[in-house]
Amino acid sequence: MSEPTYTSPTAIEWEPKPQPAVWVVPAPRTRWWLYVLFLVLTMFSTLVVGARMQVNFLRHLPVFSLNDDTLSLFPIGWIIQHPANLLMGLPFSLTLMFILFAHEMGHYLYARHYRVHVTPPFFVPFPSLIGTLGAFIRIKSPIPSRAVLFDIGIAGPIAGFIPACVALLYGLSLSHPIAHPAASEIQLGFPLVFYMAARLLHIGVAPSALLMHPIAAAAWVGMFATALNLLPGGQLDGGHIVFSISPRLHRWISLLTVLALVPFGKYLWTGWFLWAVLLAVTWRHPRVPRCPAVTGKRRVLALCAALMLVITFTPAPFTHSSGREVWPDIRDGSRDTVHDIREGIRHLLHHK
Repeated sequence: MSEPTYTSPTAIEWEPKPQPAVWVVPAPRTRWWLYVLFLVLTMFSTLVVGARMQVNFLRHLPVFSLNDDTLSLFPIGWIIQHPANLLMGLPFSLTLMFILFAHEMGHYLYARHYRVHVTPPFFVPFPSLIGTLGAFIRIKSPIPSRAVLFDIGIAGPIAGFIPACVALLYGLSLSHPIAHPAASEIQLGFPLVFYMAARLLHIGVAPSALLMHPIAAAAWVGMFATALNLLPGGQLDGGHIVFSISPRLHRWISLLTVLALVPFGKYLWTGWFLWAVLLAVTWRHPRVPRCPAVTGKRRVLALCAALMLVITFTPAPFTHSSGREVWPDIRDGSRDTVHDIREGIRHLLHHK
């Protein structure tokens, strides 16, 4: 065994060596006014549709019914004429906004915990049946590991699912059965969690036979949003969870999810076609360091996420709206439109 030798450093070795320049890019300044503005706008739009829902409920009509000729899909004129009616939308609006806010804050707080730069929740107002297109956050910096990706991805669905369950139980307790349901052009399908809640509350009828309170309607939207986010593909929350567990399987599971949504769109709800396209466009997942891997309690939480997807997923959220039922109407409508255009052209040519 040889003795270690020690060599004194030369003068040159002791001189400080030039270091490469390191540029520190500061985090972009957050435009809080923009996020607050869109939060307020979304609050207003959900109040408007919530007020219409409350009127329907008081008139013993389904909350999503559009049979009342006095109120449109988004009755902004009615609100302008009677601003106090906006208060009627508070039960639906506050419930839905809290569910969406809890979901996004679950992502946001865990991202901040791991020092991942993210934007605040951005709410999207939209004059639709529910008054919004939801909310989202954007990740602005790399995610350091698959374990961090898993925690950030699953925190949102769990944080939103809990208040949605509370709203579901309370909303169903305010709902009541109706002997002769009014005909409505919009008929809802219900996830398994609604039947479980009805059984827990000892409600003797199916959810479809209930006159839902607007709070229960907000819970329905919250459960639907949870299921959409947990779809196992692309860059949805479910896709993040799958990628964190197995990056190799993520591509194939995303592909299978897209292929499964196509027949769902044809036979159950045409909206699944849109989600199939969105997943197909965003199926590539940003790279994340492989270590540390997701193990132990996180895999148990992944099973909980799969269970949440099962009980919140609604194959046909809107009944009688499958591709087979909608396409004939679209085809006939397009034919009528083309016929009207041709007749209009012939009429103009004749007069010339």
